[in-house]
Amino acid sequence: MGNDKPFDGQLALVTGASKGIGAATAKALAAKGAHVILTARTDSALEAVEDEIHAAGGSATIAPLDLSDKDGVARLSAAISGRWDTLDMLVISAAYLPALGPVTQIDPKDFNKAITINLLATQALLAAFDPMLKRSENARVVGLTSSVGSDPRPFWSAYASTKAAFDNVLQSYAQEVARIGNIRVAIVDPGATRTDMREKAFPGEDPQTLKTPDVVADRIASLMAGDFVTGHRERVG
Repeated sequence: MGNDKPFDGQLALVTGASKGIGAATAKALAAKGAHVILTARTDSALEAVEDEIHAAGGSATIAPLDLSDKDGVARLSAAISGRWDTLDMLVISAAYLPALGPVTQIDPKDFNKAITINLLATQALLAAFDPMLKRSENARVVGLTSSVGSDPRPFWSAYASTKAAFDNVLQSYAQEVARIGNIRVAIVDPGATRTDMREKAFPGEDPQTLKTPDVVADRIASLMAGDFVTGHRERVG
């Protein structure tokens, strides 16, 4: 009989865990036995996800965090490392979609917010939690990306450029730690999924034609439970 709790005794941190793919992933990891730290900006939404995890017999802790706060990641790291020694799974799901439009009309403030959340916070998370990840016997990092990062399209450059840089940072980190520890890194493109961000980008689209976040979450959980090679990249169909 297979082990339905492969993550027993393991600690996971999921950003953007208050809704969408982040929330679904947190629940999927908890269902497989992980203690999941849920982080996002909205306390009430995090508490709702935490309640669902507990009701299903799982274990979770909320850690409200605004990734645009320059000291937020450092405070989060200090709080977590003060309670736990190792981090086994890091899922970087949080992202910000700036207004779509031509390159010549990008709003600098909006663009800066996207750069901060999608790129700078990613580097800060990797830097802050690298010591805890290195203490794990089987650390996995999964970052959620978008196809526009590698396949530019008109009017998407403000978001796409941050995701291109996001991919580069994760792949570089994967290569840097490949031979000095047990950290493996994967990049997952969820594809068209029924999320608030997708609805914002494609307001006329019928959401019922799209897969649910649970589909992506289940794939991430399966990936975490498997033996993927660091630097792995895939798109969820």
